[in-house]
Amino acid sequence: MFDFEGAEYLEDWSTEEILSWAWRNFGSYAQVGTSFQGAGLVMLHISARLGFRFPVFTIDTGFLFPETLELKKRLEDFLSVEIESLYPDYSPEEQETVFGKKLWEHEPDFCCSLRKVVPLQSRLKQVKCWITGLRREQSDTRSSISMLEVYEVDPGVDIAKLSPMANWSREAVWDYIRQHKIPYNPLHDAGYRSIGCWPCTSKTPTGGVERAGRWTGFKKSECGIHTFMERKQ
Repeated sequence: MFDFEGAEYLEDWSTEEILSWAWRNFGSYAQVGTSFQGAGLVMLHISARLGFRFPVFTIDTGFLFPETLELKKRLEDFLSVEIESLYPDYSPEEQETVFGKKLWEHEPDFCCSLRKVVPLQSRLKQVKCWITGLRREQSDTRSSISMLEVYEVDPGVDIAKLSPMANWSREAVWDYIRQHKIPYNPLHDAGYRSIGCWPCTSKTPTGGVERAGRWTGFKKSECGIHTFMERKQ
């Protein structure tokens, strides 16, 4: 189990204070994973503004929107940060050859596992603290997340999972983005409130929950990267 001074107060601290705590306790062994949703953009900006040079990574599934790939380049220039791309073992073409066409249409969980979970699992074995942009408001499955959780990433190997923006509202996120003129995915202006792989992302219905446009037609709301590990604390 992790036992760090001040951890019991994280739920009451600001995002800036939580990121400071992470930098003080983990340094570069704390890494930010982002898919370039709004909260992730805010957190990267806050980290850069405070001088916390957390390593940053994203998972390039091979099925990202062109707008998402372009945003990565814009953010690197805007924040003066390098964002490392993690890739699946199979290219889209190799996946089709081995597992058949449009795997996401008949086995979406397996597709997500191949293209997202496996690359992430390999990375998390190398870090001590995984910083995410999860927010409680995003969906029912995320409504009870804690600022700090501890998971077993491998037998006998624990990792701290930090969600410094868990209590932010969507409105607050976008107010911050506009105030600081942070580059963001133009698909948000076209009705996409949560953006993932293009085969499994659609516009969010008016009044729907934020992630309602993901995996439409399936009883699925998570890709698996936030559910594959066993929570210990």
